[in-house]
Amino acid sequence: MSIGRLLGICLLLGSVLSHPVRAEAEPGADAEIQYLLNRVATSGCDFVRNGSVHSPEEAADHLRLKYERGSRYAGTAEQFIDRLASQSSWTGKPYTINCGGKTELAGTWLHEALTAYRAGGTAGPDKAANAR
Repeated sequence: MSIGRLLGICLLLGSVLSHPVRAEAEPGADAEIQYLLNRVATSGCDFVRNGSVHSPEEAADHLRLKYERGSRYAGTAEQFIDRLASQSSWTGKPYTINCGGKTELAGTWLHEALTAYRAGGTAGPDKAANAR
């Protein structure tokens, strides 16, 4: 094999490997993600991100921004939850949600909301969301 051909193969491999994996959006994924963002905003629950407590509206705005910037990593609602909405991309610390004194991981809460949505329900977890 010639040096030129070997160099060409190395350049091609480097180009392929340097591009991040891009998730192709499945039909209906955006609608499910938008539902989850709305569910967060209207939950009445406190969201804890990196030790700071945020209102449901602030949490939804933050997750919306992460989705706008990182939608290429979220081809499904599950990928949105697991890759963007469950932990800080800066610190790696998991997000938590506090509803009526019960604290749980945001990823768990969001997966439950998605399951309820797909089953035809719209309330998801914490059906009796706490009034602020």
